[in-house]
Amino acid sequence: MEALAAFLRERAVGHAVARVDVQAISALKTYDPPVTALGGLTVTGVGRHGKFLDLDVDGVHLVMHLARAGWLRWKDALPPKPVKPGKGPLAMRVHLDDGSGFDLTEAGTRKGLAVYVVRDPADVPGIAVLGPDPLADDFTVAALAEILKARRTQIKGLLRDQRVIAGIGNAYSDEVLHVAKMSPFKIAATLTEDEVTVLHESILATLRDAIGRSQGLAAGDLKAEKKLGLRVHGRAGEKCPVCEDTIREVAFADSAMQYCPACQTGGKPLADRRLSRLLK
Repeated sequence: MEALAAFLRERAVGHAVARVDVQAISALKTYDPPVTALGGLTVTGVGRHGKFLDLDVDGVHLVMHLARAGWLRWKDALPPKPVKPGKGPLAMRVHLDDGSGFDLTEAGTRKGLAVYVVRDPADVPGIAVLGPDPLADDFTVAALAEILKARRTQIKGLLRDQRVIAGIGNAYSDEVLHVAKMSPFKIAATLTEDEVTVLHESILATLRDAIGRSQGLAAGDLKAEKKLGLRVHGRAGEKCPVCEDTIREVAFADSAMQYCPACQTGGKPLADRRLSRLLK
C-alpha cells in the first residue's frame, strides 16, 4: 500500500477529478458527501492509513480499502464513455482531467473492496480503530513491548490485527516471523526483551525491504513484485531460502499461514487443525 500511495502521488497529485463512475454500488460505503462532490476538485495529496489508501481531493477524502482480491489499475488513457453495467470485476473508475485515471477492480464472488468519500479520514470506521503504524518514528522497541506485554494471544494473530498494529497483515506477518525465527504460535506476552528487540527489527526490515523493492514500479507490477519478494508466505512445499527445509502450511483463523519448521519451531511441524478436524 505504501508503494501504491507513492505511485499515485507521482501520477495523480495536481490533477483535477473529471468524474467518478461507480460500477458496483455495494463498494461505496458512504453517501455524504456524495461521490459526485469530487468532480472538479484537485488531488492535493495521497496518504496511507494501515491498509487504507487516502486521496486528499481539496479537503474531501477518497478512501479505499482493496481487501483481499481488490486492486487499483492505473491507465494513462481511460475510455471517455461510461462503462456499461455488467458483472465484471470493475467496481469504480476515477477519471482525471488529462484523460488518465484508475480503475478499482475486485476478482471473485466474495466482495470486500470498500470506498468511502469523507471529510475526515477518521470518519472511516476501519481507520478510527487502527493501531500504531510500524513505520512511524514513535514505533520503538519500547512501544512494541508495551503492546505485547499484556496480550495472551498468539503472535501471528497479533501481528495481523489492524487494531493492534496497522499495515502488516497476513502475508507480511508470515515474513516477519520467519525473519525473526519465531514460532507463529508463540504467546505475545511471553516474549523476552531480546525477543521483542528481534521482532521489532524484523518488522522494520521486512516492511522497508518490501517498500524498497517496489519503488519506481508501475501500479500494475506491484502485486507481482510482492509475490516474488516473499520468502515463506504462499510458498508451502518449496524449500526455505535460508535453510532449505520444506516450508509448511497450517490453518489460521480464516486463512492459512506458512512457516519454516527448521528456522521457526525447532524443526517440529505445527499441527494443522484442518487435518485434525477431518480425522475426527
